[in-house]
Amino acid sequence: MVVALFPGQGSQFVGMGKALYEQFQKAREVFEESEDAVHVNIKKLCFDGPHADLTLTKNTQPCLLTVSVAAFRVAEAELGIKPDCVVGHSLGEYSALVVAKSISLSTAVRWVRERGQAMQEAVPLGEGAMAAVLGLEDEEVQKLCQEAQEDTTQALVDRELSIPTLVRPANYNAPGQVVIAGSKNAVARACEILKEKWKRGKSIPLEVSAPFHCELMQPAQTEMAKIFEQTQEKPLTPLCPYVPNLTARITQEKEVIIEFLTQQITKPVLWRESIEKLCEKGYDRFIEFGPGQVLQGLTKRIAKNLNFNPTVMSCSDPDSLKGLSICKN
Repeated sequence: MVVALFPGQGSQFVGMGKALYEQFQKAREVFEESEDAVHVNIKKLCFDGPHADLTLTKNTQPCLLTVSVAAFRVAEAELGIKPDCVVGHSLGEYSALVVAKSISLSTAVRWVRERGQAMQEAVPLGEGAMAAVLGLEDEEVQKLCQEAQEDTTQALVDRELSIPTLVRPANYNAPGQVVIAGSKNAVARACEILKEKWKRGKSIPLEVSAPFHCELMQPAQTEMAKIFEQTQEKPLTPLCPYVPNLTARITQEKEVIIEFLTQQITKPVLWRESIEKLCEKGYDRFIEFGPGQVLQGLTKRIAKNLNFNPTVMSCSDPDSLKGLSICKN
């Protein structure tokens, strides 16, 4: 059974999607539909950048969604690939729902453009941070965050910030890989504690514009709730099951989609649990559609930890498309 995976923010790069656009009409149609929906030159941002413009959250999100959906639709048209389940990482959940025909591409692009803008504005630039914590168990990362938050609150080192002092697990990505997010001093303190007190593990600061998937994104969640309420188009029943980041539960319910997309903004991404659930249910072919191979690597790592050996591939350009023939329906 085939699972279509869709990446989130951080997988983008200048030049993504260009070869697909040049060689396939299906890809060109996706780009044109996205641009018509938000009146943004998505082709220029994806193909030429500059990097600083592409990495602005309000631009990154519609660009990533466009390239991911384009990659899938080319594979669908050229090879007849149809997923038995879809799952996306953070922003990628929107791509997954578009592919499952629950949400139209034009609506999803408008939503993620607004989502990116709201998330960018939720926390003043430079006051939030994220870091990847490697080598610790999930429970250990939770304890690390708690200690860091207590230390920074007691020291009042965040008194100059206009946001609350906090740090939380934001992405449970794979065994031994959890991303944390919060106020910059609390995240920095967590990294210091890891280096000072733990005999294993390390932290890697992430180059992001905001602390995603924690309570500091509450203003963005509130804004998106208003946007969802005002949108006339409501999600349809997905043509295949999908796995929400919020619950890591395989479902085909349409009634929960808006609620899950709303809550997802401030809640951690349960990626590891999502892939574990799919492996346990016997899904044995995973294809990442979109730029980069982040999810391909995470999926292999999660499956290996379960002593499961699925086929894991990616599709981001014409060359990688050729290798997908083994996943034809």
